[in-house]
Amino acid sequence: MENIIVMKDIKKIYKDKEVLNNLNFEVKRNEIFGLLGPSGAGKTTTIKILTSQIIPTSGKAVVLGQDIYSFNRSILSRVGILSDNSGVYERLTVWDNLKLFADICGAKKEAIEELLDRVGLGNDKRTIIKKLSKGMKQRLVLARSIINKPELLFLDEPTSSLDPSISNEIHKLLKEINSEGTTIFLTTHDMAEADKLCDRIAFLNDGAIVELDSPENLKLKYSKPVIQIKLKNSDRKITLSKSPESAEKIKLWLQSEQLESIHSYEPSIEEIFLKVTGRKLS
Repeated sequence: MENIIVMKDIKKIYKDKEVLNNLNFEVKRNEIFGLLGPSGAGKTTTIKILTSQIIPTSGKAVVLGQDIYSFNRSILSRVGILSDNSGVYERLTVWDNLKLFADICGAKKEAIEELLDRVGLGNDKRTIIKKLSKGMKQRLVLARSIINKPELLFLDEPTSSLDPSISNEIHKLLKEINSEGTTIFLTTHDMAEADKLCDRIAFLNDGAIVELDSPENLKLKYSKPVIQIKLKNSDRKITLSKSPESAEKIKLWLQSEQLESIHSYEPSIEEIFLKVTGRKLS
């Protein structure tokens, strides 16, 4: 499958601090790729390099077949960006904000109406931005970032500080956007979000990639040879090693109809990150 992003030996040094250290990874077309790490790990710096907002100290980065050092308007028109700096105009309405960005990228009026309905803001188009809730504003920023129907969408902490219900709405919308052919590159410190959304995730720690694979493969790689048992009339889970002795216990529980559930132990993404880096994500 074609690589839509290639990062090769990227370094970024601010004054005396090395923020990124020989970053190497590729993002495939049509996947959702997650860069996972705690605050200060270098996630936002990575997005800013990939969108040509800052220049790396050394290394090579290619986006949509174009070297970031020679980005032009035609490349940027194929990219959408949702960052921690929303860039919306607080004194304008929802409609006027989208109309402004639609004019810049050449989108038609009909596209604005359709997009507002899609993100659930169709009935709020005349509302002043400063009167929107945080979740509504985030949906507006997402609408703005996809108004040009980008091939590649960058999302920097897209659901940070949002209520779970709003986050789930945005997750559903992102899945729809991806299914229509948009490649998504997102950064997050929310391990459940990465597990739910991403085809592959990379762990970024102290400016370096320390692990990269699909959530499923990472769970298999770091799983333990144990099983978890839940007995009827008990809230406690029992953890057993995979052994003949354990098999005999399970057999007895089955015969006495005490067994409610049994499954192999599967680590969470947060547990895996802690094991690999020695650090918690939050």
